[in-house]
Amino acid sequence: MAIKDTPEEWQVTATATPFRGNKTSVRTDDVVMPDGKVARRDYQVHPGSVAVLALDDEGRVLVLRQYRHPVRHKLWEIPAGLLDVPGENPLHAAQRELYEEAHVKAEDWRVLVDVYPTPGGCDEAVRIFLARGLSEAEGERFEVSEEEADMELARVSLDELVRGALAGDLHNNCLVVGALAATAALAGDGFDALRPAEAAWPARPFDA
Repeated sequence: MAIKDTPEEWQVTATATPFRGNKTSVRTDDVVMPDGKVARRDYQVHPGSVAVLALDDEGRVLVLRQYRHPVRHKLWEIPAGLLDVPGENPLHAAQRELYEEAHVKAEDWRVLVDVYPTPGGCDEAVRIFLARGLSEAEGERFEVSEEEADMELARVSLDELVRGALAGDLHNNCLVVGALAATAALAGDGFDALRPAEAAWPARPFDA
């Protein structure tokens, strides 16, 4: 039996949006349960995100350290960002984030893994890319602001990231999932067996 997530949508008898923010909102749905009863579900509506596990020729991952106010931590992360434009090609968004946050470009792009980080409370979908063949981007660096103003950059071995995640020292979802997925890919059929960068993404359909 194949283990595979499948799309399904239960009946919604009423819906409301009690909060609208700059990028996300909160929706309240009354959903019909299998026993016929109606249950209320509150969740964050999110445009979706991309993240980039950028791996250099020495097996090091480009990581950055950034303050995250909701969890009151400075977290080590991989470059990531929102899909700001509806229908935006996620590869183009990932390339933009790698440039803006690290001033780096990559020659080889693959889809590493797709995830719903918090499906019980948010509809966010994240596509994590693997980027290889790294080099410094041309032109001036992107001007950062707010939380990114004091962002630190580093290159850390993939093995060290996995050890840090398993030890409870690293907590960022995209970093942990990306590092573990890359390690699994290396132990399996290798990076060249990963999906192409333009692979379909039903969770966030995009223009080619």
